[in-house]
Amino acid sequence: MLIAGVLAAGTVVGTGAWAATEHAHEHAADAHALKLNAGKKWATDEPLRQGMTKIRDAVDAKLPAVHRGKLSAAQYDALGREIDAQIAQIVQNCKLDPQADEVLHAILAEMMAGNETLQGKNAKAKRSAGVVKVVRTLEQYGQYFEHPGWAAPKAGH
Repeated sequence: MLIAGVLAAGTVVGTGAWAATEHAHEHAADAHALKLNAGKKWATDEPLRQGMTKIRDAVDAKLPAVHRGKLSAAQYDALGREIDAQIAQIVQNCKLDPQADEVLHAILAEMMAGNETLQGKNAKAKRSAGVVKVVRTLEQYGQYFEHPGWAAPKAGH
């Protein structure tokens, strides 16, 4: 699977290695147009739904503090570690159709870029901008994947 091959390398070497290739990931996500499955959302499996739900819940719990500018560096770092852990779980356990896998790869690549920013690994951007990017990827996930009861966090104030 595309996602397993590409993302597993990041899981093994850690997200620090992703910082060096973040630019490449952004281009990879652009190259993979997000598309529906003949006009319908892609099927999901339990590991994907569990991982994305945990990411959503972790982000949602921190949004009030992010909006107030009260999330500490340690809290941003902890959120980033939780997102990393859930992405690793998804990559390890999720089994999707190859075309769905390609769409998921594009979404997770953008999520990882946002996660790098929220962890302070992009000196040119505020950590809160990384949270916004992660929220946008969670919105995209809901637009392209069938996940009963899914609702992305709201990034707006």
